[in-house]
Amino acid sequence: MKFLERLQAQSLLADGAMGTMLYARGIDFEECLDALNTTKPDVISDVHRQYAAAGADIIETNTFGANRFKLEHHSLARNITEINARGVELARQAGRDVRAGIYVAGSIGPLGVQLAPLGPVKAADAFDVFYEQIIALADAGADLLVLETFSDINEIEQAIRAARAACDLPIVAQMSFTRDNSTTLGSTPESAARRLLQLGVDVIGANCSTGPNRMLDVASTMYKVAQQERTSPPLISAMPNAGFPEVRAERLAYPARPEYFGQYATRFIAAGVRLVGGCCGTTPQHIQSMRAAIDRFGPQLADDRDTTISIATPRSLDSAVAPKAEARSATEPTILAQAIQAHKLVITVEIEPPKSSDTEAIEDTARMLRDAGATVLDIADSPMARMRMSGLAVAHRVQERAGIETILHFPVRGRNLLRVQGDLLAAHALNIRNIFVIMGDPTRIGDYPQANDHHDIVPTGLAQLIKDKFNHGMDSAGSSIGRPCAFVVGMAANLTPSDFDKEAALLHKKIECGADFAITQPVFDAGRARAFVAHYETRYGKLLLPIISGIMPLASVRHAEFMRNEVPGIVIPDAVIERLRGVGNKTRTEGAQIAVETITGLRPLIQGVYILPAFGRYDVVANIIQEVHNAASK
Repeated sequence: MKFLERLQAQSLLADGAMGTMLYARGIDFEECLDALNTTKPDVISDVHRQYAAAGADIIETNTFGANRFKLEHHSLARNITEINARGVELARQAGRDVRAGIYVAGSIGPLGVQLAPLGPVKAADAFDVFYEQIIALADAGADLLVLETFSDINEIEQAIRAARAACDLPIVAQMSFTRDNSTTLGSTPESAARRLLQLGVDVIGANCSTGPNRMLDVASTMYKVAQQERTSPPLISAMPNAGFPEVRAERLAYPARPEYFGQYATRFIAAGVRLVGGCCGTTPQHIQSMRAAIDRFGPQLADDRDTTISIATPRSLDSAVAPKAEARSATEPTILAQAIQAHKLVITVEIEPPKSSDTEAIEDTARMLRDAGATVLDIADSPMARMRMSGLAVAHRVQERAGIETILHFPVRGRNLLRVQGDLLAAHALNIRNIFVIMGDPTRIGDYPQANDHHDIVPTGLAQLIKDKFNHGMDSAGSSIGRPCAFVVGMAANLTPSDFDKEAALLHKKIECGADFAITQPVFDAGRARAFVAHYETRYGKLLLPIISGIMPLASVRHAEFMRNEVPGIVIPDAVIERLRGVGNKTRTEGAQIAVETITGLRPLIQGVYILPAFGRYDVVANIIQEVHNAASK
């Protein structure tokens, strides 16, 4: 049966990541992966066979970057036809080695250069380069083409036009969306879906960039657009990453587990998606789990598709009109410092800056949290590498107009040493003296992946600079800055790490660099946190650094699963998820209760709590604050 006929009759499963599998085998990041079709064909064939054995209906060729522009970087432009044709042959034979009926999809990625007017490549030249690759894939016998990981709708248009000119193969066209549900060049799922349908592709969808949860939102939106634009049933594809990556042993690791992908396979199909698979970080184990779930799920009518929810994306940490806040002299301790010195419980809540110049809503939220009993408020800066108002401006507005002290998140990523020092002086001049020093999120995951991501100083170095230089009236070169500053410096920590030794050593280093307090990732397992502190104290002695523990009230079972599988560094015990699962539609109330109980369990270890609201529900946070104060007063 031809590919489109079968896809119209049932949902099909594509394979997972090729690069992830090759890097796990020791292939160097700088090596041309597409050239392995000719230099190491056995390695490529083995990966294909593993995916076929896991139950994939479609095997993608190892040709994602096999276009002239990318191959020229490796002096391999003359081998375009050979590399692409060999890619089809290897996938075809690997599929046959496992079972009959597996389709071979020719994988085509972006050119790696920007099209005019943003870049130097003309549309006609892009067409020619795509045509050259596509004709090689088609002549070698591919069953379909998968155009994937595109962020520029104009670029994928040239790839589609080239495909139509080169052959009559079915086209799967997939865009890549950021966590703000837009491509890096501004296309929304709605606008992308409409344009792809206008261009006459057979299957529209999304891949890469995000984990299953976000992609479910995107796929559902594209389905609705396709319903409006077409009379025939829409054919939608979704191939998410295995969550957000983290660095382990100098390599990227993805947290989403195979069983989590299995759960989402059925959710995608229930939402009307016909073609599912995996992208970065996925393995044959993920595909096998999806296969089992799809087989259990059985056929599903589009009208029976599940409704979807939007999950607020938590942030990695390696990422306190009202009366005006009282100005404090450079020698007077901040409210935060006073609370720490008095061993009072510090309660702070994270506030995300707006994507506008209007801070009125944030000021109202700050007043509500102040009245609920928050000690200070944390102000994020470029969270998730997304364009937002400067955290420095928001912190100043909150202190001036809401009458509550703040902790300013101060990422070093993207700042040179000159900018770092200038911003520190500006913060101090605006009476913002609690600084939370972090690395910050990499620009590749945000709105502007092409933006500068370099830094001149690491967080521990910045902590030393502030404590040893700025607080003594000197800049990094030892020159006078006039009056000494009086910053209180916080650094990031994790109370439930996967590697106790590594995290303990890092925390000890931060203490030695002068940290005044630490703010941690969200904690959901107080027992594991106690075990980590005990481990630290066995190695380094009593932990005297004030710890402000991250706390996030879970909103639903799906939210908890998302956190556990798609956010690096988060540990959520099975018991917590089962507890949420057992309360029906009262999960938000139960999640808040779990948060309060976690705070109680952590209290002997910590100096305060840092509450991260789920879905912007600051009202839930206000209730938690009040409960914590009530418990403390008993």
